[in-house]
Amino acid sequence: MEEMILRVKGLTKRYGAFRLDRVNLEIPKGYIMGFVGQNGSGKSTTIKCMMDLIPFEEGTVELFGQGPEAKRELLKERIGYVSEDSYFYEDMTVEWTGRFVGRFYRNWDSALYRKLLARFQVDPRKKIKELSRGMKVKLSLALAMAHHPELLILDEPTSGLDPVVRNELLEVFLEIIQNESCSIFFSSHISSDIEKVADYITVIHDGRIVVSTDKHSLLDSWRIIRADRRYDETGLVEGLFGVKRNEFGFSGIAKDPQAFAKEWRSRFHDGEYKSERLTVDELLVRLAREEDKVCSH
Repeated sequence: MEEMILRVKGLTKRYGAFRLDRVNLEIPKGYIMGFVGQNGSGKSTTIKCMMDLIPFEEGTVELFGQGPEAKRELLKERIGYVSEDSYFYEDMTVEWTGRFVGRFYRNWDSALYRKLLARFQVDPRKKIKELSRGMKVKLSLALAMAHHPELLILDEPTSGLDPVVRNELLEVFLEIIQNESCSIFFSSHISSDIEKVADYITVIHDGRIVVSTDKHSLLDSWRIIRADRRYDETGLVEGLFGVKRNEFGFSGIAKDPQAFAKEWRSRFHDGEYKSERLTVDELLVRLAREEDKVCSH
């Protein structure tokens, strides 16, 4: 049985009309979990609850196998956190920022910090206000990694970055998993980034978890079904999610393609349909429209 480095059970948080509704997810040690959803779906709220930055009404968050009774300040020593909006002393240098942050961690490694800055091509002599958005993200990542964390929690780290810088950061995430005893929880609304690097994928929409499983099982099992319009009224379409229609026919997602194929064969002998592999982006767009239906299955 795999060791779970993070386990969230029944997490519930209310913000006015918004509700984070009984979120459940878990990450095995040594893997990347991609946490994907549209802006406003609840990703940052979930992460802030996990980090104990905001209170929540119900549920539990277990870190490294330890529940809420554990000393959170000691557990946070084992976590590297990059928030969606990082705040720095803009008139101070990158080097000074490292010394300042390092005082909060017993395992701070100044040599590693300098090595990471060189790896990310961030000049330690520059003031924070002289850094681009991409360079500030790289600085945040260096600060989060310089105390040898066992878990990196990254909230929209690639948002607003150009494709070249985003791809560079994704390569760094893969290197971390290969070379360090570390897991990554990586949230983003850019589903293509998630698909490139994640071992596990959790989709959230409107505060609810739509699906949470390993990437290959998700993309190998779910399929887009396309068929001629004459089969639209047969009742088979009711078993599909995120159905779209046009003048030529309909398409939708089958959660169990084998069961769909069996039902199709039992009804039709001369008709055909197409079954196509999904991308995470296609899955997100389709499922987000019918999360209630998906969550009930």
